[in-house]
Amino acid sequence: MKKEIKTHSFSSDWLTLFEKSNQQRSPSYKDTISYFQKFEEKTQYTKMYSFGVSPQGRDLKYIVAASKEEFTPEKAKKSGKAIILIQNGIHPGEIEGKDACMLLLRDILVTKEKFNLLKNNILLIIPVFNVDGHERLSPFNRPNQKGPLMMGWRTTSHNLNLNRDYMKADSPEMKAWLKLFSNWLPDFIIDNHTTNGADYQYHITYGLEKKENISPYLSKWIKEKYLPYITKNVERDGFLTTRYIEFKNNALADGLIDYPMLPRFSTGYCAVQNRICLLVETHSLKPFGNRVLSTKSIMSHSLDFINRNHKELINLNNKADSDTVNYYFKKKKVLPVDFEDTGESEMVEFKGYETYDEESEVMGSKVTKYSDKAVEFRIPLYNKTRIKIAVSVPNAYLIPKEFSHLIEILNLHGIKHKVLNSSCQFLVEKYKFTNENFSERPYEGRQQVTFSVSPFYEKLKVPKGTYFVSTNQRTLRVIVNLLEPQSPDSFAGWGFFNSFFERKEYAEAYIMEPIAKQMLKDDAKLSKEFFVKIETDENFRNNPLDRLDFFYRNSPYFDACEKIYPIMRVHEDISNFK
Repeated sequence: MKKEIKTHSFSSDWLTLFEKSNQQRSPSYKDTISYFQKFEEKTQYTKMYSFGVSPQGRDLKYIVAASKEEFTPEKAKKSGKAIILIQNGIHPGEIEGKDACMLLLRDILVTKEKFNLLKNNILLIIPVFNVDGHERLSPFNRPNQKGPLMMGWRTTSHNLNLNRDYMKADSPEMKAWLKLFSNWLPDFIIDNHTTNGADYQYHITYGLEKKENISPYLSKWIKEKYLPYITKNVERDGFLTTRYIEFKNNALADGLIDYPMLPRFSTGYCAVQNRICLLVETHSLKPFGNRVLSTKSIMSHSLDFINRNHKELINLNNKADSDTVNYYFKKKKVLPVDFEDTGESEMVEFKGYETYDEESEVMGSKVTKYSDKAVEFRIPLYNKTRIKIAVSVPNAYLIPKEFSHLIEILNLHGIKHKVLNSSCQFLVEKYKFTNENFSERPYEGRQQVTFSVSPFYEKLKVPKGTYFVSTNQRTLRVIVNLLEPQSPDSFAGWGFFNSFFERKEYAEAYIMEPIAKQMLKDDAKLSKEFFVKIETDENFRNNPLDRLDFFYRNSPYFDACEKIYPIMRVHEDISNFK
């Protein structure tokens, strides 16, 4: 049994750098881990683990805090307690969550004043997610931010933004995180950040998915129970609170937007995993101390609320999992994967500061600046969305064995699959890409592409070794968002299949032209289609190569796989599939 620490006080050893520096500094990664390791060394309630290694060779660490040593996923699930994952430093310049977690754990484990929070909760705390970015320290990394005196860099050492990587999982850090998430499958997630941009009175803002991209059971719980409790109590602590602030057209006068977040982001990802993620965004222009303490406040009250309502939350998560399968796999309802603004809004009060325009010699134009005069504005909130793309969910997807690298990513997401041990006959639905449009610039290291799809059916013998991914599992939303090509965060949308838009074989004109003549003679239907196109399409009529390509595409020489999405959909009954 480890030595107990007195509950009424603590020694100076437990003072954080944040406190010792008069709320001006945050510790290095090495010193951060040393502080969290003291909880493991001096209490019986924590265990620290590594869950991966960064590209620069730093261990990714997380600490488990539990009152009865439920330090493994198996023991945690068996306990019936709520598992809460708190992650800090996904953007390491926005680091106050790390310091807030030090103070919070000290309240729980050292002074014991908040020890009751472990009665029905088990905490997983990632002190710093993006560790390489955290160690790229500089006082100049965030010009829009007031402290700490040294702060980390936004992206990883591969220059990737982890909060765009949840679905595609390009980074080693995200691969490690997804494995951790799937192993523990937390009941609630807190993702700590700092926002910048405009100046306003609010100390802290929250982001929560409440629309059609999350289970309606979870959305109802957020809106009716969790959110009112949190806002009331955080404001009682002295921190002005509102929803995450994002301006329409980057201008306050144009109003605010509140749309579903894509699953590339933490809140959107947890939504497709049928879990709630609280996005915490303190305000970069508030002092570092204010940001640390407001983050601690919202975390403490969240843990308190879940501690009181852990059974209800766990039951709702289980219901969201089962209902997802029932609604979309069994009942065959269409699943929304993309949304758009309706243009409708409602007027809301916004606590900002008075602005004024000042002529800028540097910019050669006026620049908007903020005064310190508090003003309450009435502005539109655009929070009405409609479904832009919804898909029918097939019974299964078939992934050719040459795409095993995709299976590795599916595994990380907790998606189960089988492998055909012999060839099987299937009627499959395929997609042909049309109207493709490639991004002009790379985004997160990838050339994204948008397109339309044209579905068609084909009966074929699917070879042994093909991967079979049933949608009859709790990760159905993740599966569809990854494998349906028109989903914004699909493999296809992120450019994993860009080579399939390329033509790899050609026919020279002197070879193809006599073949085309013969095709005109032999195929009356094709001949009619050709001459109608000449009459109705001027561009086609005046382009010799397009005219010849018309015949090449209709000849047996044309590549039947060009612009065909290689992942197939299966609608037939798979209940007896082994």
